[in-house]
Amino acid sequence: MQRLRETFAKLETQGRKALITFITAGDPDLDATCDLVETLVEAGADIIELGVPFSDPLADGPTIQAASLRALERGTTLKKIIATVKKIRSRTEVPLVLMTYYNPLYHYGLKELVKDAVAAGVDGLIVPDLPLEESEELRRLAVDKLAVIPLAAPTTPDTRLAKIVAAGRGFLYYVTVTGITGTRTSLPKELSQSLDRVKKIAGELPLAAGFGISTPEQARTVGAHADAIIVGSALVEIIAQHGASAAGRQELGDKVKALRRALDAV
Repeated sequence: MQRLRETFAKLETQGRKALITFITAGDPDLDATCDLVETLVEAGADIIELGVPFSDPLADGPTIQAASLRALERGTTLKKIIATVKKIRSRTEVPLVLMTYYNPLYHYGLKELVKDAVAAGVDGLIVPDLPLEESEELRRLAVDKLAVIPLAAPTTPDTRLAKIVAAGRGFLYYVTVTGITGTRTSLPKELSQSLDRVKKIAGELPLAAGFGISTPEQARTVGAHADAIIVGSALVEIIAQHGASAAGRQELGDKVKALRRALDAV
């Protein structure tokens, strides 16, 4: 979790915004995941989200659903992903966050999961289907070792948002749209105003906005009102087309560089 704190603190002193990139672990395979993380970091990503494939990803659109299916068909499991994080740690100190549904955590065992994840070098967990009221045990076990990153949506009332922020660690993941993940040609007109409202309530907890952001223009617009942007489906689409081939890594790197330039122009 310390890596997350240090990354946001460093970027704040530089007057820059964080670029958080998502890929599905195990797509096309776990060895390729190590290489793809390295490509993302070299291109300018500040934090990496590794999606844990699950058979019923309720928050994910077709692109990430398909990536999860490919990864599951290759035998990807949470235990193998944690082992892969350990390999990634030998190559980079970039903050690594697992985005997972609660079912894999429950079957792993929360206490064992926290111990193994911290030992491997995981910095945080995002669990979209774990509401605040049900997250107490995981947060208690994680304490200051592993950030349990909260989520909020446009429909979250201010009073509830304040409670979510108070319990959260790492950063606040603000879902920019009501719906599932996926690239979008446009974002809600009221998004800037919503982000300003949420950022005021979030206080010192960094605000990261995700869902639907895919272009440099969108990155620049959202980055002006948040501490970080999260991009996933647009990158997963490139991997779906090219895997971890040299051409695929080049296209992936170019995409991230364009997003980085847009954010740095904020």
